[in-house]
Amino acid sequence: MIITLNDATTRAIAGKLSKMREERGEAATDRVLTLLISCSEDELEAALRAANEASREHPCRVIALVPRDPDDERAGLDAQIRFGADGGAGEVIVLRPSGELTKHLDTLAIPLMVSDIPAVAWWPGTPPQDPSRDAIGAMASSRITDAGRSAEPLRAFDALRRHADANDVDLAWTRLTLWRGELASILDQPPHLPVLRCRVSGQKDDLSTLLMAAWLRYELRAPVGISWNDTGCRLTSVALTRADGDILLTREAGGTGSAAILPDQARLLLPGEKPQMMSLPCRSTADCLMEELAQLDPDNLYASVIHSDFDFSEDRV
Repeated sequence: MIITLNDATTRAIAGKLSKMREERGEAATDRVLTLLISCSEDELEAALRAANEASREHPCRVIALVPRDPDDERAGLDAQIRFGADGGAGEVIVLRPSGELTKHLDTLAIPLMVSDIPAVAWWPGTPPQDPSRDAIGAMASSRITDAGRSAEPLRAFDALRRHADANDVDLAWTRLTLWRGELASILDQPPHLPVLRCRVSGQKDDLSTLLMAAWLRYELRAPVGISWNDTGCRLTSVALTRADGDILLTREAGGTGSAAILPDQARLLLPGEKPQMMSLPCRSTADCLMEELAQLDPDNLYASVIHSDFDFSEDRV
């Protein structure tokens, strides 16, 4: 159900929420966090679908801030309250300020946040250059960006790296969780030979591909080359060269018969062994968001990788 409140105040919105909880016999203390979403109107519905799915694992109050025309002479606030099937495992509050109110997003959000629980800020599109100093980010204990969704991913990510706080993470990194787990498991198996060099392949401008290369460089201290292509699902393959031959993990869908690779599968080639097929799906935004909401502590490995000596410059693309 969606309740629309035009020309609203935060007091009126809070009062409506309180009345709804009483009628439904719910308590705000059932929520484990407040998720603050800062996005455009075009990004809103996709972001809310991901947030609602994630909230089924992590019940939360979602507050989406969608600024309208900042030059509007009339400072107004339109709002929606979504619950039930439209609100995931909590409630969703959509705030659409205009005029002068677009400069005070924190003031609008604070009265609606659930007290004594963590707040997480998420930008599903173009992020601010310094999330920890952004009006929304400053209220949050953790901040999630998705620079790959911005108009200029590499430039956006470069700004994030330069201003990164310990509690910041980008979903380009979270999309690598399955890949990193598989590669770490492979290298844990004998023979424990050093990796001499690495090669990563992925779609042009893909931040996950760059972060995979940076992670391999940081962990293995081996040279890493990157090949860019226009096919596949972001990161498409990783090759590790040792004295006994090449380890190749690839997720380029195609082929026929036993050699076919389905969209959510990958093929693993180990020196002297037959090819193995494994599940390695492209992760959805909801999957990644769910993972980050489950671990609100600083991701020290991510911080180390983005501040390592790896070359993240646009010249690599």
